[in-house]
Order: sequence, then C-alpha cells, then structure tokens
Amino acid sequence: MTAAGNHSGAAVIRIGPDGVATMRAVNALFAEVFDDLQSYAGLPPSDDYLTDLLADPRFIALAALEGDRVVGALAAYELRKFEQQRSEIYIYDLAVAADRRRQGIATALIDALRPVAIAAGAWVIYVQADLEDEPAVALYTRLGAREDVLHFDIAPRA
Repeated sequence: MTAAGNHSGAAVIRIGPDGVATMRAVNALFAEVFDDLQSYAGLPPSDDYLTDLLADPRFIALAALEGDRVVGALAAYELRKFEQQRSEIYIYDLAVAADRRRQGIATALIDALRPVAIAAGAWVIYVQADLEDEPAVALYTRLGAREDVLHFDIAPRA
C-alpha cells in the first residue's frame, strides 16, 4: 500500500505475516527514536509470535520504506466497540527517523492508516501525545481535534 498524497519519497506498506524482518526493523526504529532500548529490544518476541501478530487483522503495522531502510513506522490496534457495531483505531506508536523528520512521513503513515480504518468500520482514529512533545502535538492538532484527557496506567496485579 502506498500512501495517497505521499510527498516524502518513502513507500508506505502494511506489514503482513511474512514481514517479520521488517517488523524487527520497526522495533529498532522505535527503540532509537523513543530512546527506549529496553522496551523495544530488551526481550524481542520470537518469529512465531511476530508472524501471528502480523496475521491478526486487528493489529496494524505500517512502515515507510526508502529502499530497504525503515524511515518511519506506525503501530495501531483496532478496538471493536460494544455500544455500536463499529471500531476505533488507536495509534499506539508512531516514529520517524531523526534524519527524515519534517518531510511528510508521519502524515503519509496516518494517511495510509485511513483506508484501513474505513475498511474496519472505524468511526475514529485516535492517538495520545505527551504535552512536552511539541512536534507530535502540532502534527496531531493539524490532523484532528484535540481532547485534553488524563491517562492512567493500572498494574494488572493487585
């Protein structure tokens, strides 16, 4: 899949179950951009796990490629709703390589997500951003409506 209106020069693809190596490159990009090697590379999942995850239509992994290099990536989840027969798409991670920022790659990734969301029957795509992450806040403000909410992490153990 190539993003419509993509002027970045990068080809945007959806990573399928045969894209384990690309997904590993996506994880490496996330580790670098978010400066979080422990989360993204500390305990890498097995090939079987990634193959299964990438085969799940409710997990959406997009990569912006320049040749074989991953220069941007997006990971999202389709959340099926109970109150109506519809879904929401949650962008969990979005990153662009430092040397390729401000060239339309993040927008191209989100634009490539839109038809996936429509096909899933989603009524909204949403994303969280840290207030101090000014470039992300500016991008998402340009693309959507801002809601100020609080986020809480609740441990699964008692």
